[in-house]
Amino acid sequence: MKGTKVKKAAVLGAGIMGSRIAALLAGVDIPTYLLDIVPGEPDEQDKKKGLTVESPEFRSKLARTGIQGTIGARPPAMYVPEDAGLITPGNFEDHLHWLSDADWIIEAVAEDLEIKKELLRKVEPHLKPGAILSTNTSGLSIERISEELPEGIKARFLGTHFFNPPRHMKLLEIIPGRLTEKEVLAFVAEFCEVRLGKSIVFAKDTPNFIANRIGAHAVIGVMNTMVEDRYTIEEADAITGPPMGRPKSASFRTSDMVGLDTFIKVAQNVCDNIEGEEEKRQLAVPEFVKQMVERGLLGDKTQMGFYKKVLGTAGSEIHALDYNTMDYVPQRKVALPVLDELRKVADPAARLHTLVNSEEKAGSFAWKVLKRMLPYCAARVPEIADDIVSIDRAMRWGFNWDLGPFETWDAIGLRASVERMEKEGERIPDNIERMLASGRERFYEKRDGQRYYYDFGKADYEEIETKPQIIILPSIKERAKLVRSNAGASLVDMGDGVVCLEFNSPNNAIDPDVIQMISESVAEVEENFEGLVIGNQGTNFCVGADLKQIFPATQNKDWDSLELATRNFQQACMRIKYSEKPVLAAPFRMTLGGGCEVCMAASMIRAHAEAYMGLVEFGVGLIPSGGGNKELMLRAVDWVPPSVPSAVPGGGKPDIIPYVARIFETIAMAKVSTCAREALELDYLRPHDMITMNQDHLLYDAKQSALALAREGYRPPRPRNEIRVTGRTGRAILELIVYLMRGGEYITDHDAHIAKKLAYVLTGGDVDQDTLVTEEYLLDLEREAFLSLCGEEKTQARMKHMLETNRPLRN
Repeated sequence: MKGTKVKKAAVLGAGIMGSRIAALLAGVDIPTYLLDIVPGEPDEQDKKKGLTVESPEFRSKLARTGIQGTIGARPPAMYVPEDAGLITPGNFEDHLHWLSDADWIIEAVAEDLEIKKELLRKVEPHLKPGAILSTNTSGLSIERISEELPEGIKARFLGTHFFNPPRHMKLLEIIPGRLTEKEVLAFVAEFCEVRLGKSIVFAKDTPNFIANRIGAHAVIGVMNTMVEDRYTIEEADAITGPPMGRPKSASFRTSDMVGLDTFIKVAQNVCDNIEGEEEKRQLAVPEFVKQMVERGLLGDKTQMGFYKKVLGTAGSEIHALDYNTMDYVPQRKVALPVLDELRKVADPAARLHTLVNSEEKAGSFAWKVLKRMLPYCAARVPEIADDIVSIDRAMRWGFNWDLGPFETWDAIGLRASVERMEKEGERIPDNIERMLASGRERFYEKRDGQRYYYDFGKADYEEIETKPQIIILPSIKERAKLVRSNAGASLVDMGDGVVCLEFNSPNNAIDPDVIQMISESVAEVEENFEGLVIGNQGTNFCVGADLKQIFPATQNKDWDSLELATRNFQQACMRIKYSEKPVLAAPFRMTLGGGCEVCMAASMIRAHAEAYMGLVEFGVGLIPSGGGNKELMLRAVDWVPPSVPSAVPGGGKPDIIPYVARIFETIAMAKVSTCAREALELDYLRPHDMITMNQDHLLYDAKQSALALAREGYRPPRPRNEIRVTGRTGRAILELIVYLMRGGEYITDHDAHIAKKLAYVLTGGDVDQDTLVTEEYLLDLEREAFLSLCGEEKTQARMKHMLETNRPLRN
């Protein structure tokens, strides 16, 4: 669709989904109308404001409420509160004419066929030529929703099924109607992938499409297995969470979050629109769940579901439902030994294989759940999707599973599991039997770094299509593109003269091997390449320094080793900063402590929109030690001109203490950004740094930015040898802030002690105001303060507590 752009959008329906879709659009700078119905009558609050049924504020009340709800939502629906200014509230009676200004209109009203059809009848006259119209239905028929629309509009009508919460969930199912133009599908897919950061799966117009169809079956399978074999809710959740490669919320906690009434509607929608009696039986909701809904036990929305919070003598505690008595009981301890062993297994495929083949109670449960689900998924091809890749992606991206159903089947072994199912009297789908008869025993294969999937229709393996914007580091390494490596990191050739430094340490933490590879990688790039990208494809970019190495050193009083390690990390970050070739950092998700410092040293940062950046060392009784204090201070004071007009010859020096105080607060409060946009506000990012919406595109975008800097004749920054500091005057002001915080009992004595150390570093030590110092001088102050805190008993207690509980200690 040449020339098509989305300059303005409209969302119809200001409920949870509609308002959050509007927030996502506003977050990428698309002005958006948000419309809903006119409320019935003003309530008491409305009357106190003097509002009547004719008041514009009252008539658009639901849309206004929806916008307000996104601002305080958890998890955050907006990137920054200012995004709300791009959403214009309105209503269906007064403002449908606004739609003539919109390029994309998304219907997101109640999941009711007649309500949707009636609204679209009203919308149709207001659409401008070329406008795209979509429905956010989670499972209703696209054809039936659009059946009364003119054919010209049907050509630009499709389903766009966002998952909740839209900002954070990766999956977008796109469902074409019978007359939807291919150009429209291609445009919407590319726009949503690049601009909104979504991963696209094309689904067929079948009940609940892909993810909700498989997901509902999977959860009901867990429920039935639990009841049949007399497991507790706690046991079922303990098994069907991370041990099976699924989120910690597992089955029942997830159901509480979704809402049991919503879950039943999803399951019922399939049953109402399919013909197979066996499938209807498999999707029948257990009786105890129906009883829960009748009693109003709907989950989080009613504060009672499979779990509920109870205020006890020791504070708030979680109780779980006993589905036999329908009473809540204190959470029962889960005694399943194999699960303890599985926590040590990082690979989800190996974890699942071990679990399913365990003879313990947990293994039996997992096996029974999978033997229900896997044949069902195979039988849905090609009904809901033409290939297994779409189903696997839908479940990974929409339900946050580590492995999709067919990847799961590969993990436990296709032939062995089928033989076990047959022995237990299970029916095997015909396509699986034909596949095994042909000698194919895996759904996925790797050849020369490329992935192939088994196509049931062609009875052969097909290459999985790859996009140049998606760089997969393991695949590159398999093609012998590894430049060098050690136990902590790898240097991988991305092509076109750019290499990627990939952290491989546990949790991508900074350890001596990573530090060594940073220095070696910069040297390698300066000699043989055009640019360096620091990035990886782990769960998080980097969680900071490895406390498991720092804490034992403090216990052994090995101060020389700690001093050397700290100095080496500082110098590694300086090597990044002053590299002769451009160094791009590509942070995403948790980018904490030393990981944040590595990024701040880079020539440029290309951050994913969901980059949670922060210097968090204060929480373990320390201050940053890799140059983070120095870099934040430089970013704060660089905004300040060297002089201002004054009667004094040469001008007067502006006061930089307020700017230093601001970054003192940022570090002392261990502030972490909730997104890349907020990281910019906190000075972790600079104005010239860039943001990528789609994490799958992050390494590609960082590579292109590195090449762009190289083409423009990149030159490293000049060393900073004349940094103006606030000295004793600035430190006195910061210490006054600390004194007031301690006096108000907002902080502990040890917090105050750490804060004073931080103030000493940020103000340049024991010098006069406006003294000029060097970067090396500031690094020395930082290192000395860090090492002295490492020797503090209370800091060591904080480190120990973090290692044991993964929670900060306030002592």
